[in-house]
Amino acid sequence: MFNSKYKKILLASSFLAATSSAFAGYEIDLTEDDKLTFGGYIKIDARYVDGDVAYKDFWIGDGEPLTEDASKFKIFANETRFNTKYVHGDVMGFIEMDFWGGGGNEIVSNSAHPRIRHAFVKYKELTVGQTWSTFMNTSAIPESADFAGATTGLVFIRQGQIRYNMGNFQVAIENPESWGGDTANDSVPDVIARYNIEGDWGSISVSGLARQLNTSLGNSESAFGASIAGRINTTGKDDIRFQFHKGELGRYVGVAAVKDLYGEEVEDLTSVLVAYRHFWTESLRSTVLYGKVEGDVSNRERTQWGVNLFQDLTKELTVGFEVGNFSLDELDKNSNYIQATMRYAL
Repeated sequence: MFNSKYKKILLASSFLAATSSAFAGYEIDLTEDDKLTFGGYIKIDARYVDGDVAYKDFWIGDGEPLTEDASKFKIFANETRFNTKYVHGDVMGFIEMDFWGGGGNEIVSNSAHPRIRHAFVKYKELTVGQTWSTFMNTSAIPESADFAGATTGLVFIRQGQIRYNMGNFQVAIENPESWGGDTANDSVPDVIARYNIEGDWGSISVSGLARQLNTSLGNSESAFGASIAGRINTTGKDDIRFQFHKGELGRYVGVAAVKDLYGEEVEDLTSVLVAYRHFWTESLRSTVLYGKVEGDVSNRERTQWGVNLFQDLTKELTVGFEVGNFSLDELDKNSNYIQATMRYAL
């Protein structure tokens, strides 16, 4: 029988969100060994974009260049998400969705389709399903009003995988995809290894990626890349977050900034992210963030910077404001953005 006692808890798991904030949830004790948790948040954004890169609800590593400047304002709640976790002894199942699945219109209803973000099972040290790539360090993502903040400098990818943890060491096989090539012959999974170092000072991860890419003409190419990312505590509650990525990483970095393949050549990229978060008071804080990615084969360069201010009105309710810029550097195109946000943790 269901235990009628409900209690509020804080969820700080790295797979729950793209920022460092903890999100509230409700835990139901079914039995001594069974627990069911519901969580998520409601997020409303008001966004204004002006410039010669077309409006997007949030910046990714690509954009549509315009011949003339354009301005657009929009209010939306698509980042709103809901998750549930079921724990039975050593087994944990987790599923989360948000509303970036498309659909709807701005004439009548502004409806939006839900989509799966995470769906995985964890048994002891084994994780199987769709969640953040092992190559990705979520603790190194800056707090931002924009969906992920300087995505040009991020490893930001969720996909199917089988991961095994051995203390601070993780190894995984993950879903292959030859973006820009022949995806019909992607028969070899991507292989990822990662080592985590943690302490009172913060945390750092070092990751390596090896995979096989298939070109449109039927050739197979080996691709390798590496990443170092982390969050370092500074003074008080302040921290600096950083990521540096180098190699034949393609779709793993920059959220569509560069492809894996251009013709028969494997893209080689360099990407960096730096963000500093400062607490003015216990509940008032700001982050300055900068991200950039460059592709050697495609000659694509994308940059984003932003500055924000967040205030916790209550333990569950946060408001924020952010200004910044996104640019397609190789095309000499850029747009400024202003975004206000309100987030209520469930």
